[in-house]
Amino acid sequence: MTAYEMMLSESQERMLMVLRPDRQDMARAIFEKWELDFAVIGHLTDTGHIVVKHQGRVEADIPLAPLADQAPLYRRPYVETPKPAPLGEVADPVGIAAALETLIGCPDLCSRAWIWDQYDSTVGGQTVKRPGGADAAIVCVEGGTKALALTTDCTPRYCFADPEAGGAQAVAEAWRNITATGATPLAVTDNLNFGNPEKPEIMGQFVGAIRGMAAACTALDFPVVSGNVSLYNETQGTGILPTPAIGGLGVIADARQAVGLALRPGLELVVIGETRGELGQSLWLREIAGQEAGAPPPVDLAAERRNGDFVRKLILNGQVAACHDAADGGLLVAITDMAMAGQTGVTLAASPAGLAAHAFWFGEDQARYVLAVADAGAVLAAAAAANVPALRIGRAEGDCLTLPDGVTISVERLGAAHARFLPDWMNA
Repeated sequence: MTAYEMMLSESQERMLMVLRPDRQDMARAIFEKWELDFAVIGHLTDTGHIVVKHQGRVEADIPLAPLADQAPLYRRPYVETPKPAPLGEVADPVGIAAALETLIGCPDLCSRAWIWDQYDSTVGGQTVKRPGGADAAIVCVEGGTKALALTTDCTPRYCFADPEAGGAQAVAEAWRNITATGATPLAVTDNLNFGNPEKPEIMGQFVGAIRGMAAACTALDFPVVSGNVSLYNETQGTGILPTPAIGGLGVIADARQAVGLALRPGLELVVIGETRGELGQSLWLREIAGQEAGAPPPVDLAAERRNGDFVRKLILNGQVAACHDAADGGLLVAITDMAMAGQTGVTLAASPAGLAAHAFWFGEDQARYVLAVADAGAVLAAAAAANVPALRIGRAEGDCLTLPDGVTISVERLGAAHARFLPDWMNA
């Protein structure tokens, strides 16, 4: 067996890494560049023993098999989370325009610029897509055209209602965020945050979320390569919402091919993926209808893979000028994000017959992307050939969002509502 070098970094936290021997000098140079300690502490062997030496003397020689193969397994009892009842129909109490302005400024969807403007997001000069400019951060690898795509995601309210569906959705949305830039998703790191696992219902949340994550990682070829767990997160006996946060990593061969959110006049908007108007556990339901009910939107992993691979192909073929995945808040929030990013208005087409307007515009159906393209006809034809649902839903023009009923809202006004929450909340 080829020996692999191990090194230990002692910054604020210790980190153990296994390296190929020929990469040791490269790793040392990286750590020293960032003023981090680096030390080789051993190497791998094929002896089947852990041998510890100090000043040339063997202090311990322990067989590995009992530790690796015979360690005790602890099976904590758990109770499955009951599946929520279907939501049913919910009437629209305020109208599309008023709902949009409320949603775009709510805590879940408001601008985070107040936070990221306090930091240098371009440090090192390698940032290609700045915060708020794309579904994932795009950072060039120094010395070439290749770039990394980085994102984090989780929807705790979905996980609380249905941990398995919520766990799958967290992985799928991280995968979509990377795909929406044109990058290929490669790997996941997870941060599993839950309440007290000694309570069977909390342990049930943990088990269900992991089950959903595993299914999504397998279906999307998006393996977990690292992670950590934080348990016992409670206040006065009440646990936090189950939050299996997903960090996703992808790569794009040429950073110049990566796309962001911003619209420009003359582009046509096409939604990829099927819209059924899933309002269960949606932000519209909570913020506008005052309910937290129903099942979260189902996650069809085959559709996620099919639609995402199709979108990535279009982007790398140069057919997409901007792209945004549709998730929290639904299609209209995604379109508004794109309009605000480009300071460009949109004239929207009518929602399909047979589906309530608020369900179409604010439903949180998964596996969907909003594309801004120069030739909607070509994209729709390609989608039909690939058996991918697609629908033209508008055109970028002017400086207002024009709804199908003729009501207009200026992009400037939406941007002000979007930016207001955090500064007001922080008294900034």
